[in-house]
Amino acid sequence: MFIRLGYDIQFDVPAPLAFVAQLHVHPSRTADLREPDAVHLDDDIVSTVYSDSFGNICTRFLAPAGHLRMWNSTLIEDPGLPDPIAPNAREIPTSELPNEVLRFLLSSRYCEVDLLSPIAVELFGNIRPGWERVQAIVEWVNRKVTFGYQYARPTKTALDVYTERLGVCRDFQHLAVTFCRCLNIPARYVAGYLGDIGVPPSGTPMDFSAWFEAYLDGQWWTFDARHNKPRIGRVLMATGRDAADVAFLTSFGSSTLTKFEVISDEVPPPGS
Repeated sequence: MFIRLGYDIQFDVPAPLAFVAQLHVHPSRTADLREPDAVHLDDDIVSTVYSDSFGNICTRFLAPAGHLRMWNSTLIEDPGLPDPIAPNAREIPTSELPNEVLRFLLSSRYCEVDLLSPIAVELFGNIRPGWERVQAIVEWVNRKVTFGYQYARPTKTALDVYTERLGVCRDFQHLAVTFCRCLNIPARYVAGYLGDIGVPPSGTPMDFSAWFEAYLDGQWWTFDARHNKPRIGRVLMATGRDAADVAFLTSFGSSTLTKFEVISDEVPPPGS
């Protein structure tokens, strides 16, 4: 299957302002692209591209005062398969984890492992280690937390989500990631595209999405505490410890968002 990906994001910028955007498709999906994947900016803005410490592709630029527009449209080929399930996937003992995975056991900006560890052990400590335990975490978060865009706030942490039981996509994933880490299961936060492909239309405007990955049996597996079902057409953009590491745009000052459109739609094969 083929998926048309894109965005049109615009801001009013009161004074020259530095930005870092994470809007590229993740390097692990580059081979699937059938059209160029570029962050387009106004002609007079010069940008540079680099890889961060997590391997995400970042675009850095200085926007002058005035109107800023970022846009892109690209095409990716996708196998069209739902997220894989591996019920027998095992937890890896901490002493045997690869060095690069260890940081996904630690507390981070939005994931307070130290504060939630006693709760995680009480809720999930007696569940069979491995896939079954991670899935139990996903189901608990999905069942206990109520979704609503009105519940979003940029400072909300996993502990806040556990206490309030309200949140948006990122909040569901932060709580699930934290519970996993509390039980020595490496977990990382993921940002990407997830359109209404293979499911009824949500009726809400398309946005970038969040899910998470748990490290079991020597590889990363997709889990989604918000939707709690295998989905078709996920396109990875960035991974990190939490949302602070994978923000689609970071500005080092203030600006006003004036337009935000995201596209992730299944389309006919080229030339059909």
